[in-house]
Order: sequence, then C-alpha cells, then structure tokens
Amino acid sequence: MASGIIISLIILSLIIASVRERVRQGMLRDKDWGSIGETKTSKISEALTNLIGVAGGIYLSLVVITIFLELQLPEWIQIFGYRMEPLAAFSILIALVYPFLQKAANSWRRI
Repeated sequence: MASGIIISLIILSLIIASVRERVRQGMLRDKDWGSIGETKTSKISEALTNLIGVAGGIYLSLVVITIFLELQLPEWIQIFGYRMEPLAAFSILIALVYPFLQKAANSWRRI
C-alpha cells in the first residue's frame, strides 16, 4: 500500500515537472501579441494537450511497428501494483521524459 502511494507520487511529480517544462518551453517559443477580444488557452492546457498528443502519437507508432514486425507482447504488465498496457506505459514515459531530453540536447548544442 505504501509503495503504491510512493509510486503514485513519483509519477504525479514527473507529470507535473514535464508539464512545467513544456510550459516554460512554450513561453519561450510563443510571443504574446496582446490580442484584445480573442480567447486564449492557458499555457498549462496547451502543455497538457501537447503531452497527451505526443504520447498518443508515440503509442500509434509503436502499435504500427509491433503489428508490422509481428511482435508478441503481453496484453498487460504489472508495475508496482498497477496493471497497464505495455505500449501505453512506454509511450507515456517517453512523452514525459521528452522535454527534458530536448532541453539537454539544446544545452549540448550551445556548448
């Protein structure tokens, strides 16, 4: 029970950190032109949409690859008491880590 709570907190903190990094990168990329009268989405909603979109794209790519290569994967995996589909868990993990890898690659290019 306690390990499940700890794992949930770690996953939640990773999601929060990933969304914060996406918000930071989005703020650096976008300029605020101060449009009057237009509705705007918040940076957090844009970052969450981006996170889900990237994870979905990775998931679809992994499904196509496994079907093409005729790989046999287990239907479900059990990680710390949570039952998940392996491709979905892997795609979410990659989507969560992606902004940090992008930040590291950008800082590496500056050297």
